[in-house]
Amino acid sequence: MGTHMKTTIEISDAILEEAKSLATSQGVTLRSLVEEGLRRILGERAAESGFELRDASYKGKGLQPEVRDGSWERVRELIYEGRGG
Repeated sequence: MGTHMKTTIEISDAILEEAKSLATSQGVTLRSLVEEGLRRILGERAAESGFELRDASYKGKGLQPEVRDGSWERVRELIYEGRGG
């Protein structure tokens, strides 16, 4: 899995006792239980912040040359061209 580092953390007595009890009942170490919990929360947080806008482009390679460097006014002109706008 990689290297391990010893560290000290402060946990409330009630949570620690509950975690120890759960670890014992499941036949796992407290360490493995804590690591599993940390992996889960880190995964959830990474998923929350990992929003990516889907690619909604349609048949093409970006903006057309006539609007690439144009203003919104130019884009509007092209949209309504030939439609009385």
